[in-house]
Amino acid sequence: MSLITTPNFEAPDDFYQALIEAHRDLSTAQSHELNAKLVLLLANHIGHTDVLRQALQAARHSVLSSTHSAG
Repeated sequence: MSLITTPNFEAPDDFYQALIEAHRDLSTAQSHELNAKLVLLLANHIGHTDVLRQALQAARHSVLSSTHSAG
């Protein structure tokens, strides 16, 4: 199984709104905790270690690329 990297959201704007709402009124520490718990819940849902590793690699690459292009 391969990581899906093309747009695959049913309703991306609705999800984004729900994500923002979930963070509303949380402290920075609580917001980080929510993100960590969300990642673990979604990783559990995916369940395939190879897909999760692809996702980690893609996310890390994206962060490193944006850091290099910004500086």
